[in-house]
Amino acid sequence: MTKTRRFRFGGEQVMFAYTWLIILWLVAPILIMIAFGFNNPHGRYNQTWQGFTFKWYSQVFGISDLTKALITSLVIAVVSSVISGALGTGIGYALGRWRFRGSSTLNFIMFTTISSPELIMGISLLTLFVTLGAGLGATTITIAHVMFSVSFVATVVRARVVTLDRSIEEAASDLGAGPWTTFWKITFPIIMPAVMSGVLLAFVLSIDDFVVTNFTAGTTVTFPLWIWGATRVGLPPQVNVMGTLIFAAGLLIAVIANLRSRAKAKRD
Repeated sequence: MTKTRRFRFGGEQVMFAYTWLIILWLVAPILIMIAFGFNNPHGRYNQTWQGFTFKWYSQVFGISDLTKALITSLVIAVVSSVISGALGTGIGYALGRWRFRGSSTLNFIMFTTISSPELIMGISLLTLFVTLGAGLGATTITIAHVMFSVSFVATVVRARVVTLDRSIEEAASDLGAGPWTTFWKITFPIIMPAVMSGVLLAFVLSIDDFVVTNFTAGTTVTFPLWIWGATRVGLPPQVNVMGTLIFAAGLLIAVIANLRSRAKAKRD
């Protein structure tokens, strides 16, 4: 075996081990969360393994305040992601399709919103709402989530529109289809995966957000805010169970999307 081949063999083994260590590091918090959803703590603190039980899954909605906070987060996430999807799709399509006066500025604003620290955005939105005299609550949280999510949707949709084969739309126009018919029958189905990816990203960003929500919530309590408050006295196992269910739902959606994508690729 030559020196080059020995080095290549050793390098491959090192990279293999390194890759799996990184993967383990990334999934370890998720695995711990799932495991402690089955823990049977004798006191308030769910931090030490004290026995295996399924009872928390049957009592997952046993804490009314926690359940209300989760429902609030889900409602806000659904509403804000739908609004962000509609606005972001229009903005992304316009930026990806045409060059117009102010398009460079709009592009800059989109990327500035994405790159801005959440702390700055939270303070800015709080100042805006207080100046306008808007009462803080679920409505202001939803508006805030739309304001930082719409840029992500627009960026995803724009990336797809830029790579869109315009000859397909031109062929539809040659066959007599009008602009709206061409968009809804041809263009929109093609960019639909990007739109759905943007909407799902907006949903995840909303349900996970703490910093901006903390500045704009007022007396409204969302799932992340409830967890933050509960850390002072101890997190109940129901938090781990809810986190596991949310993760499982996201994983299921990802698997279904992947299977559909593979099936479509085989048909094509």
